[in-house]
Parts: sequence; structure tokens; C-alpha cells
Amino acid sequence: MLETILNIYLIINNGFVVEFRAVAYEIEGGDDNKAEFLKKSAEKDFPKAYRFDAPQNERGKYLSDRQFWRLEKQNKHYKLFEEIFSKFKLPENPLVCVTRIIDGKFSL
Repeated sequence: MLETILNIYLIINNGFVVEFRAVAYEIEGGDDNKAEFLKKSAEKDFPKAYRFDAPQNERGKYLSDRQFWRLEKQNKHYKLFEEIFSKFKLPENPLVCVTRIIDGKFSL
């Protein structure tokens, strides 16, 4: 059965998450194979990724990488991706690979 999966990129500049990007794929197979596919595809597919605004607080400040990491540890970071999930019409609990691009360098 085909499943839509995503590579999500966090664009981090000077310690702040300033942009999200995402690429969707429809593939078959087990979760391990899909996760491996996402990791292998991350760098080459980055240029064609859709751009999304990163969240900002009421003062227009971006989330720090550390704040995002804390949300990730609590498994709450997915709430920040709702616009992305909606764009690609994903079901609940989609398979995603999150890649950090820190000051222009991939951090897989």
C-alpha cells in the first residue's frame, strides 16, 4: 500500500529555527525501508522542497534550536508541522524524517 511520507528540514541560522521545508513521497514498503529512503533522499531533494514559515512568538522572535529540541524530546514538535501535514494531506502520525540545516550545513 502506498503511504505519503515526508522529509522535513529545519533551517537554523545563528541558533534559531527560521524556516521549515518539506518534500513528500508516496512509496510502499515497511517503515524501516521508508525511513532509510528518507535519509538517503534528504540532501539531494532539499533544493526542490516546499518552503514554510517557521513559528514566531508574539514579539516576532523565532524559536531557538534549543527550544525546538526540548519540544522534540517531549514529542510535541509535531504540533509545529501542522501546516506542512495539512498541505500534503497527511493522516495522523505520519512517517517523517527531520533534518537540521545549521548555518547552511546538513546535520543528519
